[in-house]
Amino acid sequence: MVYSIGQLSKETHCKVPTIRYYEDIGLLEKAQRSAGNQRRYTSQQCQRLHFIRHSRALGFSLDEIKQLIHLQDCKHHDAHQAHDVAQHHLVEVRNKIEQLKQLEQQLLTMIDNCDVDGSDDCLVLKSLNEVS
Repeated sequence: MVYSIGQLSKETHCKVPTIRYYEDIGLLEKAQRSAGNQRRYTSQQCQRLHFIRHSRALGFSLDEIKQLIHLQDCKHHDAHQAHDVAQHHLVEVRNKIEQLKQLEQQLLTMIDNCDVDGSDDCLVLKSLNEVS
């Protein structure tokens, strides 16, 4: 099947400017052009864009996705390299979760200690003015 950029966008739920950007940075192979100079994408490119979108949904960076694409395309790679990329990403995700838990605790402390009944000093505003 051959897709126009609009059809590819609908099929993959990826915005047209993003598709062009992925082409520009080499994540997605450049489209062939029709006689009227319109982009034409193959089923393989559509599948690759699904791969990219799924990877982005899992939070992989563009550099990590480039690595994964290379590993997928290269027949002479160590089978554990993709695992290593995913393992490294998992460590980053866990670190972000820990940072978010700390942020949650700071916000709860500010909110729980805020005297909304009569004090002119709002602890939330006072806390936000403090320099860390």
